[in-house]
Amino acid sequence: MVPVEKNKEYEVEIVDNGFEGEGIAKISDFTIFIPGAIKGERCKILIVKVNKTFAFGKLLEVCTKSKYRVEVDCATYKRCGGCSLRHIQYEETLKLKRDMVQNLVTKTLNTKINVKDTIGMQEPFHYRNKLQYPVGYDKTNKPVMGVYANRTHEIIPVESCLIQNKEAEEVAKAVFEFIKENKITVYNEQTRKGAIRHIIVRIGARTNEIMCILVTNEEKIEKENELVDAISKKFPQVKTIVKNINKKNTNVILGDTNVILSGNGYIYDKLGEYTFKISPMSFYQTNPIQTEVLYQKAIAFAKLDKDDILCDLYCGIGTIGIFASSKVKQVYGIEIVEEAVEAARENAKINKVDNIEFIAGDVEKAFKELVETRGVKPTAIIVDPPRRGLDTTTISKILEIAVDKFVYVSCNPATMVRDLKMLEEKYEVKEMQPVDMFPFTSHVECCSVLYLKN
Repeated sequence: MVPVEKNKEYEVEIVDNGFEGEGIAKISDFTIFIPGAIKGERCKILIVKVNKTFAFGKLLEVCTKSKYRVEVDCATYKRCGGCSLRHIQYEETLKLKRDMVQNLVTKTLNTKINVKDTIGMQEPFHYRNKLQYPVGYDKTNKPVMGVYANRTHEIIPVESCLIQNKEAEEVAKAVFEFIKENKITVYNEQTRKGAIRHIIVRIGARTNEIMCILVTNEEKIEKENELVDAISKKFPQVKTIVKNINKKNTNVILGDTNVILSGNGYIYDKLGEYTFKISPMSFYQTNPIQTEVLYQKAIAFAKLDKDDILCDLYCGIGTIGIFASSKVKQVYGIEIVEEAVEAARENAKINKVDNIEFIAGDVEKAFKELVETRGVKPTAIIVDPPRRGLDTTTISKILEIAVDKFVYVSCNPATMVRDLKMLEEKYEVKEMQPVDMFPFTSHVECCSVLYLKN
């Protein structure tokens, strides 16, 4: 018998916080998730959804406040859902993220290690180097640019966002003003008509070079040249403007076709002592300051030396492999996205790194081929897989090779811990370091080092 009813109010004690930062309450041992509530608080809630084993509640009133609760400094916080931890003191969010990872470790792994304290940012504001704002119509049929309301496709106008780069925001606003003033059509999701779908701005945090991408539903934008001239004159740091054509009815932002409207279609940024070329489709870490922290931690964990043959699996545009190249004999990077591999090869050339080879292919097959067909014998492996984690074939191959030095970098602690559980057959998890790559959101990056048993 479920002890709560939908649309009924209850007063509850918040006993914990969950993986998304939401508060957790219990009524007769029945779990209720309440976004915006903090462990230790007493709250009035409204039950909005009931499942067989748990329910969701809406926070109506905080009767007893946590000492970690702060006044939210963002006008769109409640509707946007991006910074879901903005109501909690920053230092406390770091503890929350560490505890989240610790809970996964304690529940799943045989090795009961203590997860290290989360490495936070000194200034956890305006850290994003990539802004992507949807453009559409509001309820009064006026053009609007901003962010999607949480779990909907309604666009909330954003005056300023505390995690976006300020200059990137200024460029996006100027583009949008030009669109409105010149009555350029914007995309209507219902009719699938209208020109501009998204405005994307990428900025090199160290170089200050800016790329502006206009995602369009049409081949040609009205007053295209005038728009390019206006933005280039107002913002000399905009090195390139690209039109990305996406006519598909999809939630995927970028289409397959890029047309360069000005500049050469890319910008550069620096990570540590290395320079990286960023194109419209390149995956490049969103918070470069914390990326350096994460990569330095991963390389320190690996204890690399000059005789090592390092395999960098899911290498993207080659950032980790290039970072580690000066410490080892040879690096092999494997990545399924061909454009990323081309960029990785170019990045190696730009940085005059000649002891690295990038292979385009599915890690599952390409890693096996590298070891079995080509006879490469890695002595160290660093993996940085997508959110879904490693596949079983790659885990089996890693267990078979049994290298001494193995480091797992992850953007999803849940799949990381699942994979580490399988790797415990031959490895012992020694250390785990969370890094706060996305302050005030529920996301946390992790770096784990594993040693061969015996």
